[in-house]
Amino acid sequence: MRLLLVEDDRLLADGLASQLEKAGFSVDIARTAREARMLGDREDYRVGVLDLGLPDGSGLDVLRRWRANHINFPVLILTARGDWQDKVNGLKAGADDYLAKPFQTEELVARLHAIVRRGEGRVLSSVRAGGFELDENRQTLRVEGGGEYSLTGTEFRLLRCLMSRPGQVFSKEQLMEQLYNLNDNPSDNVIEAYVRRLRKLLGADAIKTRRGQGYLFDDTP
Repeated sequence: MRLLLVEDDRLLADGLASQLEKAGFSVDIARTAREARMLGDREDYRVGVLDLGLPDGSGLDVLRRWRANHINFPVLILTARGDWQDKVNGLKAGADDYLAKPFQTEELVARLHAIVRRGEGRVLSSVRAGGFELDENRQTLRVEGGGEYSLTGTEFRLLRCLMSRPGQVFSKEQLMEQLYNLNDNPSDNVIEAYVRRLRKLLGADAIKTRRGQGYLFDDTP
């Protein structure tokens, strides 16, 4: 699940990115308003974390620009503690949630999962499809009538992408965009390799190949 983190404090941004990646996100970092606008316009993000105080402009202006351009991925804004006006302005500009600094990373992760769930029409912190249940918090796969399996970070991100929209065909390019950030250099056959590994857990028919198109998760009985 691709995430854009907009934060100019290098130490904070790098630390957050590391923790968010452990929580199942693929993170790109923007340190300026200009870079944030460019990445938001160009890349396919599922969620964003936006600091309001940037060296070359306001995070609120970035958010307004995104929304004016119909860039609608959910955004959580970071505000100074007690600055209620920032919170109000952010929500009016199109933010989906806010978190005051300083904060615990666990709360940030929980809030991000919550706003993504709302966007997908879910309530629980798990994705269910075709007799399988994917636990977002523990990054495990539960098989109906079977066992529970721990997943690697990449396995979890790939399966979450497919299971969150069963029946939808994802091209290799779309899957690569959700699994890896701009600094990664995966090999061309990495998607096929991970699909093979997941089929060993799910069975051969759960993830179907559409020749020349990509892959889909089949949730039919």
